[in-house]
Amino acid sequence: MSLLSSRLMAMGESATIAMSQKSRELQAQGLDIVNLSLGEPDFNTPEHIKNAAIKAINDNMTHYPPVPGYPELRKAVCERLKKALNVDYDFSQVVVSAGGKHSLANVVLSIIDRGDEVIVPAPYWVSYVEMVTLAEGKNVIVSAGIDQDFKITPAQLEAAITPKTKMLILNSPSNPTGSMYTAEELEGLAAVLRRHPQVYVLSDEIYDMITYGQEHVSMAQIPDMKDRVILCNGLSKGYAMTGWRVGYIAAPLEIAKACIKLQGQFTSGVNTIAEFASIAALRESDEPSRKMTEQFKARRDMMIELLADVPGLKLRVPPGAFYLFPDVSSYFGKSFGGKTISNSMDLSMYLLTEGHVATVSGSAFGIEGYIRLSYAASEDKLRQAVGNIKRALAQLK
Repeated sequence: MSLLSSRLMAMGESATIAMSQKSRELQAQGLDIVNLSLGEPDFNTPEHIKNAAIKAINDNMTHYPPVPGYPELRKAVCERLKKALNVDYDFSQVVVSAGGKHSLANVVLSIIDRGDEVIVPAPYWVSYVEMVTLAEGKNVIVSAGIDQDFKITPAQLEAAITPKTKMLILNSPSNPTGSMYTAEELEGLAAVLRRHPQVYVLSDEIYDMITYGQEHVSMAQIPDMKDRVILCNGLSKGYAMTGWRVGYIAAPLEIAKACIKLQGQFTSGVNTIAEFASIAALRESDEPSRKMTEQFKARRDMMIELLADVPGLKLRVPPGAFYLFPDVSSYFGKSFGGKTISNSMDLSMYLLTEGHVATVSGSAFGIEGYIRLSYAASEDKLRQAVGNIKRALAQLK
């Protein structure tokens, strides 16, 4: 009999974290590894946000915070959502948690019972399905490949819904693809959901500030949908605050109260200093975020241009986030050094060991035939990475 619980044994390890760990191990052996496996801005937190944190320390804001977050932070979230999306929330509907991942887990564990079905479009962020598994729900995977820009259709959604369906998880802009749903596409999905009032939408919008010419639209903006949407966001990506660990939801009051109840027993409130830093992030200048996004766009464009010279890759130009998700299936069946590439995991490991570039296999995101490349790295590192990838792939015959 295992010492560990069956619920833990049923969960998989995060593939993105595992690949990053493998790349660090090779770096420790002296290899020059370019790590394109992690989704973290390579920018430092803006000065005005850090200064707000320092002030909070000097003001002795170091005691237990309220479980759902300080009211001022929750009100600042409401102000941002009103400004960005023109949707109205009361601060009682906002719950602040230790990062977007914590926020998502709170929601899934608060809503999903054993046997409840959750529709997860693939490619998906790696942790969604594991959270559903932990809640003893059933993942219903709906695949959308590159030919449909990695976005599910209303017909696919309709076909996936059953009387047991309780939630749809949407992520726009997407990790791992950078794809974004338009208002028209969301309305098409909403038309289906209106016929199935038991289905909630968990809308992960963590990359909403990192977009390139296409306006971010939330399902919460679609008519008649806000009361069925749990909007999840955070400070990590748009404000370069990954280490501060601040995420939040804006949700129907009953769901917000449920998440507060759960969080009160597991973690209580978020780090007080990070909360006051987050108030400054949300209420003060967004200029550093805009400049960061401009640099991400320049890197995206450079990567698209460089990868166009690599034979056998099929690419879409993503309008958001900081990832590319090329179709690499043309390399399956090819070999080098006695090893044959059979799938995306094989190719990802081959690129790490032979090309010294850390990527993540498409299988980690629930779809085979692709790899994820993060361009949250310097231009020099990205040029080195593409050069290494090109040389490694050319060896496959």
